[in-house]
Amino acid sequence: MGLIVQKYGGSSVRDAERVMNVANRIVEAYDAGNDVIVAVSAQGDTTDDLIAKAEEINPNASKREMDMLLSSGEQISIALLAMAIEKIGRPVVSLTGWQVGIQTDSRYSAARIKHVNSERIRSELDKRRIVIVAGFQGINKFGDITTLGRGGSDTSAVALAAALGAEVCEIYTDVDGVYTADPRIVKDAYKLDDISYDEMLELASLGANVLHNRSVEMAKKYHVKLAVKSSLRRVEGTYVKEVNQVEKMLVRGVTRDNDCAWIALCGVEDTPGKAFEIFSLLSQKNISVDLIIQSIGNGVKKDISFTVTEGDLPVALQILEDNKNIVNMDDIKWTKDVSKVSIVGAGMVNNAGVATTMFEALYDAHINISMIATSEIKISVLVDQKDAERAVVAIHDKFMLK
Repeated sequence: MGLIVQKYGGSSVRDAERVMNVANRIVEAYDAGNDVIVAVSAQGDTTDDLIAKAEEINPNASKREMDMLLSSGEQISIALLAMAIEKIGRPVVSLTGWQVGIQTDSRYSAARIKHVNSERIRSELDKRRIVIVAGFQGINKFGDITTLGRGGSDTSAVALAAALGAEVCEIYTDVDGVYTADPRIVKDAYKLDDISYDEMLELASLGANVLHNRSVEMAKKYHVKLAVKSSLRRVEGTYVKEVNQVEKMLVRGVTRDNDCAWIALCGVEDTPGKAFEIFSLLSQKNISVDLIIQSIGNGVKKDISFTVTEGDLPVALQILEDNKNIVNMDDIKWTKDVSKVSIVGAGMVNNAGVATTMFEALYDAHINISMIATSEIKISVLVDQKDAERAVVAIHDKFMLK
């Protein structure tokens, strides 16, 4: 058989019963003759609980110390899971990110993987041990523990699969696979058998809480075959790979992202390079800007609107306030009561009228659009947050994703 990398999220290992369930699934793959590496997240709400503990002590703790604290959640998970596999009677070893040799840059709380030293893992696999690895973490050039940000365990698993040439990287979660929409919102949403890397990357970036977008990006780059499966039910999942179909479904999914905030700079000086000056201020603080609208202007003043994540809003507003002399605006407006609703599908690129159909669905549902962004395989609109779920349902129905 071959090498399989599996990843289990926090909900999959949240208590003793689920830890034993996961242990049995891992052993099943091992007993089939495979080498098995498993990346694991912290149990249940452990990460949130640790953040709360930190805020009790120091709400402004450094990111380095937060990484030191948060990485302990995964260490608990891997030890418990290894104990469960020991109980079943199979050889196993648990390893932290630094023991494995996951080397990252030094951006604490949002580190990026630079290299995986596979020597230790290969040594353990040669001894026919199941290797349990702490996801979400690595080590930088200073020997400090770093974390990869929310969803980082997905990225850990894909990095391990790429470094060791795994046949497949199986991402186990509490859903059955990738759906055409969130089944909690759209009752007739259905599971896709497969989806392309590009489509999954867009869906992950636009609020489909199934895979971390950086993990999909890495999987595409290193040609890692991904499978999204349920850790609780024995059903076929969704495969993320290069999909070549003669007649591809026009729209593959509809997403909603509530992690949005809207900022409008009113009465900005209408001079060349002003947009560059504004957005370079934000980029220096690693604030990503998404949807952007700039008015035509009248030669004197213009308005610029854009979106950021809700978490970046306070910092963005402070930057703009501190640099009023550069921004040179009359007023600034903002709100967190917005959502980004998007459609994704590689089949859209060669089909006219997709945007019209989407806008018609929103018109029929009496939902107003405030911003629009498009690419070859996605269309995103900004709507009031109170209308977001209705928008997803209306668009899903209009494209007959049933």
